[in-house]
Amino acid sequence: MMTLNIKEPITLRSLLITSVMLFVTALISGCQDQQQLSVQEIGTLKVVSRNGPTTYYEDRSGATGFEYELVHMFADYLEVELEIIPLHSLEEIFTTLDQNEAHLAAAGLTVTAERQKRLNFSENYMEIDQYIVYRTDRPRPKTIEDISNQSILVIANSSHQEILEQLSLQNPDIQFRTATDVETIDLMDMLNDGEIDFTILDSNEFIANRGFYPRLDIAFKVGEPGQLAWALPGTILTPGLTDSLASFFRQVKDDGRLRQLQERFYGHSEQVNQMGSLTFSQAVEKRLPKYQQLIQSVAEEYEIDWRLLAAHSYQESYWNPKAKSPTGVRGMMMLTLPTAKEMGVKNRLDASQSLRGGARYFNRILKLLPEQIKEPDRTWFALAAYNVGRGHLEDARIITEQQGKDPNRWADVKDTLPLLRKHRWYKNTRHGYARGDEPVTYVHNIRHYYNLLNWQELAKNRTPPPQQVDQYLPQQLRQEFKSL
Repeated sequence: MMTLNIKEPITLRSLLITSVMLFVTALISGCQDQQQLSVQEIGTLKVVSRNGPTTYYEDRSGATGFEYELVHMFADYLEVELEIIPLHSLEEIFTTLDQNEAHLAAAGLTVTAERQKRLNFSENYMEIDQYIVYRTDRPRPKTIEDISNQSILVIANSSHQEILEQLSLQNPDIQFRTATDVETIDLMDMLNDGEIDFTILDSNEFIANRGFYPRLDIAFKVGEPGQLAWALPGTILTPGLTDSLASFFRQVKDDGRLRQLQERFYGHSEQVNQMGSLTFSQAVEKRLPKYQQLIQSVAEEYEIDWRLLAAHSYQESYWNPKAKSPTGVRGMMMLTLPTAKEMGVKNRLDASQSLRGGARYFNRILKLLPEQIKEPDRTWFALAAYNVGRGHLEDARIITEQQGKDPNRWADVKDTLPLLRKHRWYKNTRHGYARGDEPVTYVHNIRHYYNLLNWQELAKNRTPPPQQVDQYLPQQLRQEFKSL
């Protein structure tokens, strides 16, 4: 408590100073009281993140990204609102946590010894490897010596910087730069365009983005496998937060939601064929413009995302309205004669009729699926049924349930569908044998093409971090630049 010395004459100045000190003390006390409140008492979970496909971004439906969806689950678990603050650099994220201006960071952060000196971490939710990535028009490097005296750029304050710092102690010829104003996409762009020779990426980020960069590939692993976790302030002022996090992660691991989320964002990209991605990218430039307006018109008519219909029709026919398979299915959406007749298609080789017939058929399947199947899984189930038939899909769902897994989750059913090739499994099903691995690949490809189209449009509208030009200048020019 502050007291006035009544033996000294009270002046206007002393009164003013005392009043200001009392006000500041009260303000600090009030801030501390606010920080001591639990998240539930505050009513909002405040989270910092990075902008990108593996963390947080906005598409036509709103906010999404692996980290966003996972932290949104946590906010729902706490029954509070979620506030996401996207920041441009890791140091901004760490400083925000240091100052207790956010409850946690959900930003694809690897737990390292250096970071643990400064921050606390939740339970890990994903194990990743760390890759040296190169451009495939150059010889593939196989050892650390192969990347010596080359241009390497990584994100500042990242675990990749820590790896390179350790490697450079053993090999002084390892030369690298760091930048605060880049994200994973920027590094891949620069590598793809030949502005740098190599970079380091986490395996999950490479998997999520590899389809957009068919000329980039993995050279070799560096460092030890890493654990991704949410970061918390070094001094946690929020009561009960660590206990809530521990309980939440136990729950989402036990009930399969974490696995489902990983499948949703990474499952379709794990087996991406690089040449297939390149061929698709070329088709987007040369063939899609001829049919895009028609695809968009049909998609709007049947209330389907045009990118999904475009990806679906590419998987079926490579956007060739005259396509024909050995089994007799034909056209842009490769309809059988009975399906075409049922959907009112008179000429399967007419692109407009085929797209409308395919869209109508897809919507019909979508509506007939059990109501327990929710989006986005519902769309993947409908696509699988379009390929293999609803009967075989239902057989796979029954087997999935018999195995103690969830028949309403694509992450579980896609593991079961290939069993329909095996006699011990299909002999007791209603519809018998099926090439069950084909619908899995089919859905996998469509999801990949759909994501390529979706992210391509998002990338056009993406606002990159503010550039700090001097980070990309040679050392001598950088010094001259600073001296101006």
